[in-house]
Amino acid sequence: MSKHKKKNRNSFSGSLGFVLAAAGSAVGLGNIWRFPYLAARNGGGVFLMVYIILALTFGFTLLITEVAIGRRSQQGPLTAYKFFNKKWAFVGFLSFIIPSIIYPYYCVIGGWVLKYFIQYLTFESAAAVEDSFFTGFITQQWAPIGYMFFFAATCFFVVYSGVEKGIEKFSKIVMPLLLVLVVFICIYSLFMEHTDANGVTRTGLEGAAVYFIPNFEGITVTKFLKITMDACSQLFYSLSIAMGIMVAYGSYMKKNVNLGQAVDRIEICDTTIALLAGLMVIPAVYVFMGTEGMGAGPGLIFVALPKIFQSLGAFGPIMGLAFFLLVLFAATTSAVSILEACVSSVMDAFHWSRTKSVCIMQGGALISSIIVCLGYNVFYFEYELPNGATAQILDIFDYVSNNLLMPGLAILTCLLFGWIIKPNLLIGEIRLNGYKFVRKKMYVVMLKYIVPILLTILLIGAFGLY
Repeated sequence: MSKHKKKNRNSFSGSLGFVLAAAGSAVGLGNIWRFPYLAARNGGGVFLMVYIILALTFGFTLLITEVAIGRRSQQGPLTAYKFFNKKWAFVGFLSFIIPSIIYPYYCVIGGWVLKYFIQYLTFESAAAVEDSFFTGFITQQWAPIGYMFFFAATCFFVVYSGVEKGIEKFSKIVMPLLLVLVVFICIYSLFMEHTDANGVTRTGLEGAAVYFIPNFEGITVTKFLKITMDACSQLFYSLSIAMGIMVAYGSYMKKNVNLGQAVDRIEICDTTIALLAGLMVIPAVYVFMGTEGMGAGPGLIFVALPKIFQSLGAFGPIMGLAFFLLVLFAATTSAVSILEACVSSVMDAFHWSRTKSVCIMQGGALISSIIVCLGYNVFYFEYELPNGATAQILDIFDYVSNNLLMPGLAILTCLLFGWIIKPNLLIGEIRLNGYKFVRKKMYVVMLKYIVPILLTILLIGAFGLY
């Protein structure tokens, strides 16, 4: 490694900094709306049971593999795979393209969250309850671009400040605040109570029961396969895998840090927060909208929940402000990690300074973000995706990155380190500093056989073939 590269590459101060940054990356918008939505759609406790099993096996395998790739190579995603095998350098290119696609539209959604937070902060939450508010906002030509710009500027500042002084310091401040907000909203949601127009009274504790207690009614083999695939796809969000992020963060981990223990802590932290996200949202939605309301999906944050907050009376705006502050924190920590994956890649590939790398990547992303914003007005069109969904520009970006490229990258990673290079190389890296790799045998079987099979099934589903 050249002196120039050593000078530019900094690192996390220790295990805590790495774990908080990695956990902050995972606690994003996907965990806030997607996890509760999938849990509600897939039989509550049945989904949770499958998810936890897969987190300890499928998710763990991909997570620890990517972190080990990063630390072993001391390279960003773009060049890390080339370090191990020059013929597989294209995998690194794929791991650079994925965050480069995700970051621009993530900033757009972050701008939407910022808009709602400002609505509650300025005591104008009543307007956010109107059915036309969300659509009316995103179809404006300039306002979404302005909010997107301010959100992106925050991400730029954090990444520009570096790994320890920027990302780590930001995560150490935001993550404890985020956790406090999550716990506060969870407790409040559990003790909600509401009687609807038909005289039916529902409580938050009943909603929690729907969330935690498995409901096997109507569960067929096909349905169980669909639940398993939904849980697999959610783990990409919950653990920030197959985006280049964990490779980048792994490359910033010092050699004297116990890699295995750090990954174990990330696994526990991320799974706990994902479960709390469901406990925060599902009881509240159930109380006011019943089981039907829990299928709101992406509209949950911007349409359903503001109406719920409005129903709480005088305390509603306070609850809404706390919730959108939480979502804003979650969106920012994730967006920062996505941008860092891009920056880390070009710094190592082209030997650029951090300043030059951040400016170029952020500049290119802003152009793409503006195009995504204009996709709801000037460049509006409708396109039917292979899975049957109707899409605009943002949806196409999301489909290509999350449904096609991420499973593809994960499959190639398993093939490279399971069959071409063999698992022992990474196992040696994982075992440094005395980590007792008790899941070693499971890891090898998952890496070589089970994970690629599950990912192939997931990829087939993206084309609407089942």
